[in-house]
Amino acid sequence: MLSHRTSFRELMARGGLVRAAGAHDALGSKLAQQAGFQAVWASSLEVSASRCLPDASVLTMTEYLTAAASMQRAIDIPVVADVDTGYGNNLNVAHMVHEYEAAGITAVAMEDKLYPKVNSFAAASQTLLSVPEFVRKIETAKAAQRTEDFYLIARCEALIDKMGVDEALARCNAYADAGADAILIHSKQRDQREIVEFLDGWDGRRPVVIVPTTYPQWSATEAEKHGVSMVIYANQGLRATVQAVRETFRTIYADGTSLGVEDGIAPVSDVFALQNLDDWLALEG
Repeated sequence: MLSHRTSFRELMARGGLVRAAGAHDALGSKLAQQAGFQAVWASSLEVSASRCLPDASVLTMTEYLTAAASMQRAIDIPVVADVDTGYGNNLNVAHMVHEYEAAGITAVAMEDKLYPKVNSFAAASQTLLSVPEFVRKIETAKAAQRTEDFYLIARCEALIDKMGVDEALARCNAYADAGADAILIHSKQRDQREIVEFLDGWDGRRPVVIVPTTYPQWSATEAEKHGVSMVIYANQGLRATVQAVRETFRTIYADGTSLGVEDGIAPVSDVFALQNLDDWLALEG
């Protein structure tokens, strides 16, 4: 098992495919670790949805950082924080790096959209920064980091904005030249062909991260064969929670008793174990 003192950079250096699960709180993070994931994605979609607010730069950096830090404290695997556009201009980016580093977060993913952003899958226009502008953000982030361990993933939204694979490759090469430690290439196509075309044109100079939300049929094994270094299952936990809790509450309300759901939900003893209750009670001894 990794220690929380092991950085994300060290994890990536070990080789092999890294799989991360999205979460928005400490409990979800611990469940991801128990399932075997090597990292946890502090999802801005999940964090904002947990407040019933849109993933559209509504929450502040402090609110996202508080969520990510609480997640990291609860687990032994690295948290990779989704920091959207860096929360503003280059000054905000430098501040973001300082604060996330100080909180023990060793990796962030920053995207090349214009601030304020809106979620990639929303029915809304997506406006990207120019390449020179986002390159400057990357350079600012890398200059601001205070430890060698801090890891910056540059997220390219060119495919989301329907700009094509050639533009995505050009942008990602520029981001690598600027010092990004890895590239996240995002797509909302219903299959992986666009991503495979990108990977076929990529020279492997930086690790590639993918988020197969809209093409879930593409297996981690196949992704790794095509050169992917990290797969993020960014929001499945949140979506499972919504479905399961909704059905549980409906059943209890309709039946007038919880008996019909008891066999399908976790016992209270499981909750106590996740809380490390015995360890806490031992302090009273």
